[in-house]
Amino acid sequence: MSQTKYIFVTGGVTSSLGKGIIAASLAKLLQARGYKTTIQKLDPYINVDPGTLNPYEHGECYVTDDGAETDLDLGHYERFLNVRTSQANNVTTGRIYQSVIEKERRGEFLGKTVQVVPHITNEIKERVQILGKSGEYDIVITEIGGTVGDIESLPYIEAVRQLLWELGDNNGIVIHLTLVPYLSAAGELKTKPTQHSVKTLMESGIKADILVCRTEHEISDDIKEKLALFCNVKKEAVIQSIDASTIYDVPILMQEEGLDTVALEKLKLSDDMVPDLTNWNQFLDRHKNPKNEVTIGLIGKYVELQDSYKSILESFIHAGATNEVKVNVKSIHSEYITRGFENKMKGLDGILVAPGFGERGIEGKIKAVQYARENKIPFLGICLGMQMAVIESARNVLGLAKANSTEMDENSPHPVINLMEEQKTVVNKGGTMRLGAWDCELAKGSLAQEVYHGATDISERHRHRYEFNNAYKDQLESSGLIASGINKETGLVEIVELPSHPWFIGVQYHPEYKSTVANPHPLFVGFVQAALKHKKQQTNASLA
Repeated sequence: MSQTKYIFVTGGVTSSLGKGIIAASLAKLLQARGYKTTIQKLDPYINVDPGTLNPYEHGECYVTDDGAETDLDLGHYERFLNVRTSQANNVTTGRIYQSVIEKERRGEFLGKTVQVVPHITNEIKERVQILGKSGEYDIVITEIGGTVGDIESLPYIEAVRQLLWELGDNNGIVIHLTLVPYLSAAGELKTKPTQHSVKTLMESGIKADILVCRTEHEISDDIKEKLALFCNVKKEAVIQSIDASTIYDVPILMQEEGLDTVALEKLKLSDDMVPDLTNWNQFLDRHKNPKNEVTIGLIGKYVELQDSYKSILESFIHAGATNEVKVNVKSIHSEYITRGFENKMKGLDGILVAPGFGERGIEGKIKAVQYARENKIPFLGICLGMQMAVIESARNVLGLAKANSTEMDENSPHPVINLMEEQKTVVNKGGTMRLGAWDCELAKGSLAQEVYHGATDISERHRHRYEFNNAYKDQLESSGLIASGINKETGLVEIVELPSHPWFIGVQYHPEYKSTVANPHPLFVGFVQAALKHKKQQTNASLA
């Protein structure tokens, strides 16, 4: 291929229709045909990145190898494609305006009045084409956040219009995702919202090439013909996207609907190669036909919103399929865990203490760690969860009753978790944490090394300001909590574990960011295995 082709995915009628899943599914199908494909997300909010957003606002913040704090949709892209994303895969309005203003301050516009058109739209077009011009990809799929008609989305829609014109025929297409609601009182699906959404898009100068219609009921041929006529698309380009039991079904459903075939035809690309989805289907088969099941308690402070721990929940699906185990995740709010504590912890085969920031719900997390340690229940602590394991050991094993993190108590007499040295001069909050991929050396013979299949060095992604205080390392190790993973460059303790416990490990990094369908993360795979073993032992003990 001489020229990179571009696919733009827009949304209408309502938000949360699943543009990211549709984009990832199409990318998976194109990848399975042999095309080198990547996806990027353009977000219309003015935050420079999601790093300063509360998880209740926007779900989890996903982190890439190069340290970009991005939208959670990039997690879907990586999990589906097993291809690493980067800073270039997520662009926000805040970043666009920041870049343009910096250029204006440097005098790069030669005294011209800086305007939305052409300066902001030119910046958007440049960002869209960074990946395409790298020479690494045949097809770049760009998801436009928000819905058509939103004020904040207008510069992106205008930039897409200009870019389609500049790229020329057959080099760029638009897929418009809309809702076809079912009115139970009338007993029928209604097409008018989709018609209005397509009309709004056309008023901006963009014609949808493909319609993907989200629906709870099958869309008949008659409705497809009606949508094709009124929305000015071919009937075969009206694609049904019906509710699925799992997001991992969507690529298969889109293949059945011919989404990839229609897209390739409109881009004048060969569709001779049949998508090879053998491994994907095997994963789905294991996921849907488990031989066992376990219950994992997820102890967190944002559990009301599932998207807050999206990557963790998906990692359990990947690890569960590998082990042919259904993983039931029981969300337990750490702030209220003490009310009926024993009942909440009853029947758990494993305990995961989740990442987070701030002091709210901290004591509940520490109590959960203590329960896992004392009752020999498999335990995984991630980021703040690992720090809570350190505090719990310091308090309840080492006897330092007032041990704490300086994040929660600046005046703690035993700051076993402390602000990282390079963080002490940081003033701005955004993009200033320890971010991205860092190396870690594993101790020989440790549980960590066993989990990572005998590896001596690993690389994992981070997002934190506070760290294990090495001043307490010898004391903690003498009490049984071993540092089994260390960054040689900084001396930072990355992994702690309890050799006296069947399976107890805490990691400063975020393993969930690197788990994909093709490569489930070994920590989650090992954790689920340990939970299953624990369950079987408990069952045997009760029968004895």
